[in-house]
Amino acid sequence: MDLMELFFITLGTAVIVCYGVKLLLFSRMLFPKIWFPLPNYFFTSMGEWAVVTGASEGIGRAYALALAEQGMNVVIMSRTKAALEHVAKEIVATTGKRVKVIVTDLMEDVFSEIEDQLWGLNIGILVNNVGMLPSFIPCKFLECAELDQTITKVINCNVKSMAKMCKIILPGMENRGKGVIINISSGIASIPFPLYTLYAASKVFVERFSQGLQAEYRDKGIIIQTVAPFGVSTRMADYQKTNMVTLSPDDFVKRSLQYLRAGDKTYGSVCHTFLGWLLLSIPFKILYAECVLVSLQDYVKKRTQKASVSASSASSEKGRKR
Repeated sequence: MDLMELFFITLGTAVIVCYGVKLLLFSRMLFPKIWFPLPNYFFTSMGEWAVVTGASEGIGRAYALALAEQGMNVVIMSRTKAALEHVAKEIVATTGKRVKVIVTDLMEDVFSEIEDQLWGLNIGILVNNVGMLPSFIPCKFLECAELDQTITKVINCNVKSMAKMCKIILPGMENRGKGVIINISSGIASIPFPLYTLYAASKVFVERFSQGLQAEYRDKGIIIQTVAPFGVSTRMADYQKTNMVTLSPDDFVKRSLQYLRAGDKTYGSVCHTFLGWLLLSIPFKILYAECVLVSLQDYVKKRTQKASVSASSASSEKGRKR
């Protein structure tokens, strides 16, 4: 056997082993209750209260409701008072748990006030969900409207608020030797993503910050995990129709909570894990081709226009019925 033949045999074996390991890891995602079991008392054992930012709708509301169903009291935070109060009533009516409402704009310098309002609570879980997408329709960086203000808002909302909330709540978890922090990122942060450059980059910070923090505090008994969803039917995603890939917020959150022991980053569901691996396997030359980027813009624009027309039609029909 010559050296060239030995090289190709070794290379082939390495490729088979690599994909075999990936297949094994993916198979674990199919059976989270077997591979990553959580006892029934897991959530309440972390502490009495859960704190969820951006909880007035979508994924944040779903996390607040799911954690209350697990027996936790919840603090819900957002800048929309009426929506928060509606969520609070829903949680109390369906679970009977206590709810504390904090109306605040996390893009502002409000964290000393938040710390005062959270003082004395035994907080076992923090969900940093609040986030801002500069523009639903993808566009190049310099084409963003009011670019200077947009940069500041995205950094304050997606980056600063998460770090500040961790600063407020993490010390209590460290003292008690337990706790869970879930930081919501995005599937598109898996690669440098053109046309969503600012948003994707801000979510990369979420991932790296979370992974570094987990390495620092794992020995303290604290779980810090990034959850990076793709399609979830929320306002940020223009309320897309739910299907096998685009999940409802409630379905996504219930699935994602099953993977709390699956590592410092998950995509939250089997289908989103597959999408993540698929995205990572596409050569950048294809993904970044001008025709692909233009097609993405056109697709989102058409879908947005279609949704607007449907909403207008529904509104008109409702008005006629009245």
